[in-house]
Amino acid sequence: MHKQTKIAAAVVLTVGGFSAWAQQAPANPEPQQIERVTVTGSAIKRLDAETAVPITVFRMKDIKQQGLTTVEQILSTLTASQTSLGTSQAVGASTGGASFADLRGVGANKTLVLLNGRRIANNAFDGSAPDLNMIPMAAIDRIEVLRDGASALYGTDAIGGVINFITRKDYQGGTVSVGAEIPQHAGGKSQNANAGFGFGDLETQGFNVFGFVDFQKQDRITGSQRPFNTRYAGGISGSPSPANYYQDPNVWYNPAAPACTNGTFIVPGGDGTSCSMTTSNFVDYIPKTERASGMIKGDVKLGSDHTLGAEYFITRSNVKTLIAPVPFGFLPMNRLRPDGTPNPYFPTNPALSPTFNGMAADQSDGLAGTTVSEGGALVQPGYVIARWRDMPNGQRGDSNTNTQQRFTLSLEGTVAGWDYAVGVSHNQNKVDEKLTSGYANGPMIYEGVLTGVINPFGAQSAQGQALLDQAGASGLIMYAKGTTTNIDARASREIGDWFGAGRQSAIAIGTEFRKEKFTQQANPGYAAVVIDSTGIDPATYSAGSRKVSAAYAELNVPLLASLDITAAVRYDKYNDFGNTTNPKIGFRFQPSKQVLVRGSYSTGFRAPSLYELNAAQTYTNSGNVADPLLCPGGDGTGPNSVCNNQFMVLNGGNLKLEPEKSKNATLGLMVQPTTDLSVGLDFWWLRLKNQIGVVGDDSLFDAANYALFSQYFHRNGSNQLSSNGNQCPGANCGYVDVRQQNLGGTNTNGVDITANYRLPSAVGTFTFGLNSTYVTKYEYQDFRDGPWNQNVGVYSGAGPVFRWQHTLTGVWAKDAFTAGATLHYKSGYIDSDPTNHVSNYATLDLFGSWRPMKGATLTLGVHNLTDRDPPLSYQTQVFQAGYDPRYTSPIGRAYYVRASYDF
Repeated sequence: MHKQTKIAAAVVLTVGGFSAWAQQAPANPEPQQIERVTVTGSAIKRLDAETAVPITVFRMKDIKQQGLTTVEQILSTLTASQTSLGTSQAVGASTGGASFADLRGVGANKTLVLLNGRRIANNAFDGSAPDLNMIPMAAIDRIEVLRDGASALYGTDAIGGVINFITRKDYQGGTVSVGAEIPQHAGGKSQNANAGFGFGDLETQGFNVFGFVDFQKQDRITGSQRPFNTRYAGGISGSPSPANYYQDPNVWYNPAAPACTNGTFIVPGGDGTSCSMTTSNFVDYIPKTERASGMIKGDVKLGSDHTLGAEYFITRSNVKTLIAPVPFGFLPMNRLRPDGTPNPYFPTNPALSPTFNGMAADQSDGLAGTTVSEGGALVQPGYVIARWRDMPNGQRGDSNTNTQQRFTLSLEGTVAGWDYAVGVSHNQNKVDEKLTSGYANGPMIYEGVLTGVINPFGAQSAQGQALLDQAGASGLIMYAKGTTTNIDARASREIGDWFGAGRQSAIAIGTEFRKEKFTQQANPGYAAVVIDSTGIDPATYSAGSRKVSAAYAELNVPLLASLDITAAVRYDKYNDFGNTTNPKIGFRFQPSKQVLVRGSYSTGFRAPSLYELNAAQTYTNSGNVADPLLCPGGDGTGPNSVCNNQFMVLNGGNLKLEPEKSKNATLGLMVQPTTDLSVGLDFWWLRLKNQIGVVGDDSLFDAANYALFSQYFHRNGSNQLSSNGNQCPGANCGYVDVRQQNLGGTNTNGVDITANYRLPSAVGTFTFGLNSTYVTKYEYQDFRDGPWNQNVGVYSGAGPVFRWQHTLTGVWAKDAFTAGATLHYKSGYIDSDPTNHVSNYATLDLFGSWRPMKGATLTLGVHNLTDRDPPLSYQTQVFQAGYDPRYTSPIGRAYYVRASYDF
């Protein structure tokens, strides 16, 4: 077959089932040295890639044709990945702009991410998992995805599977590549460029050094550049412009009510006297991002049997987001100014009382007796509380800068028949979050409204605008740093044909020592200024460290010429919670060249993260909920103060957490009836218990569960929960404890389907590939011993689990030309609002490439050829409204071009 026709049939190729066993040797093979390799999911160096576990491989030379330039984009095509936290979720949330993988939908913190078989530091903001944006893309040769639990070899986090990014090896020559993608609709343009150079032949010259640099940039898509948030009024807030106001917290008023048309994106509040505001128009669909990375790697031969290697990479990612202007939910407003003159902005409403409704100081949301910066107590008769959106200071903007570094020193080779590898690595992740626009000095806004300088109901005077300009505040709000230092060693060798199977048994042993450390803290001085607009406790400080030591062994024994058994076990010891032992056993049965059966069973675990153990104890707001004790019927109908309010909750870590535990099983059947056709089925089962998390609001504030959760409700002296953050902490603080704890379990199972077909013809070679996942069951518990919630095809909890996901690819190649198409499909589901059924989401991509001369390639393509809009969803889990950005793209049809030259 011509060299230029050897391209992938699909974005993903399954090698664990079809690679070596499916190929027939030439009739007269020439003698050659075959190198032993280590495959993800096994510690034994072997002559082929055959294992008892399912592995999916992404080869960079193939996926670049598809216009995929980020790891997030690549893994979105992996059907075994159910859900993800992508870069766009940085909008309105302190994620540091991170993107995570989530195999089997059991949580990103249960998918282990490796670079060249070794860990990198977790995202420093929450310690949950490594940020995929930190991978040095330009240096990657392939990505191996193990779709099975692997704690018996890799330890913690490998419950859902393992993703191993493998860089190029012994690279010589140079490469330059540039590309761009331009959406048909406004916003979202992206650019990318990378270059690399290597020299030295490791085998003949005894050394090799190479380096790569990569740059990527994407423009934002704003809330006004796509119409999805007009599908319904999303992001409803009770702090609009003009402001709502009240004396009795159960009765709100607005000067624009009841029509609620004379304002900024306001809508009726539902009570005939107040207005709400839809904030989704201000929210970025896709944030502005810039990412730069570099990697240098060198190897030198020490004699004929040993290689000393060193590698260093650094990635810097900056994500900038925009959301709605700051809401102020508790702004006292006096009828009189400090000089005794009437406040011209005080509402003229005959329903208002000249006093504060006769309430005593301890009943008025903590208002009476409160002092302002001038020292004047709020004792004047007649005032209201305003809930206002600070439109004059504009949209809130933040900038998240995430920097990842790793240095690794390794030595590998052969000693006395043992293949060995020893390494030490130091990993660091650092995240800074800066507020860049729209945020304001809360005490200044508070005083300006109180004293009649700022008008929360309309246009500002020159004095009011000057005070608002002065109140604008930008600065560093939060920063975090995490480090992981790792020392590892492993060795493997063949140990004889024990059962006369015609193949050698093999053993591997290994050990690992790891030290982890993290800190996360607010910038206290600045955080105190903007606490009203961020909710971030200025005293936030989280820190923790741990030491982990482990030892493991793996044994592969051919019992027959057609049957192998592989067993592995790993012991991990943590200085902060104890130890755990996890075994794994698998088999591989090949009764003929055309049929392979494989399977495995293992246990797994995930240690509580340092953040989950040590996170600072802070108070913040719940969602809009009903007090399960005081709201009549607990159904949300009744006074706003107890039936439709945000109450104070206590967040933080828990030093008493236990590890999450799992059981995994797989059974696969691979069939290759001809050399050009292969089909595979991999059934999988996963059982998880002791999940770490917080009880969701739906369960925690359900009146039917109050007896079960009453120990978490800490009421104040009036038997109430506080809705004013100024009361917490303090003697009059009523709050709900939502700190981390071990909850219930998750059960999920399904089947992965793969198929590949190659069709040679006179007009070129056609190849077709299918990668598909069908989920039979996904059920979970919100709390220990709680009811099982069904999640397949239903939005439940944080999101849906898709019944079907497919990636179908067809490619034609002849001489210097290649063309192809890829279809991506996700099945529909019942939405968070069960009256809405979210339709399936299918997009078609086309691409073509031309190689005009040796080393040069030009690729053109289009993503989402039919310009498919994301289907309507009423989800409220993330800030974007009208669709779900975790599973669909707002970009629409986009054209891309990429040119590369290798020399």
